[in-house]
Amino acid sequence: MRNINESAENYLETILILSKTRPVVRSVDIAEFLGFKKSSVSVAMKNLREKEHITVTKEGFIYLTESGQEIADMIYERHEVLSNWLSSLGVNPDIAASDACRIEHVISKESFDAIKKHISRISSGKVF
Repeated sequence: MRNINESAENYLETILILSKTRPVVRSVDIAEFLGFKKSSVSVAMKNLREKEHITVTKEGFIYLTESGQEIADMIYERHEVLSNWLSSLGVNPDIAASDACRIEHVISKESFDAIKKHISRISSGKVF
């Protein structure tokens, strides 16, 4: 599942985020959300479609496939957990979100799972 680049992960995560608040997601919505040119987004959507991470209807509505959903969910969870954790450590929320955005793409599953487990222990009152 992880033979996908950071840019593609960001696009899939963006589709997921937009789909939570909109009935449909289109390339123009993604471009607007990310501040990218529509032409750049169109190229990325073509690549994601070829890798079968999304489907695009004839009306231009973009939907995550099962593999696209898996990747988007994983990246989104990492972003949320890391961003909230860094904020709880006293990091400025904007910096925490920015750092989480970079970390979420390079952290190993093992390290992320260890952080989640540690956070869970701390929040349940067990420090060690």
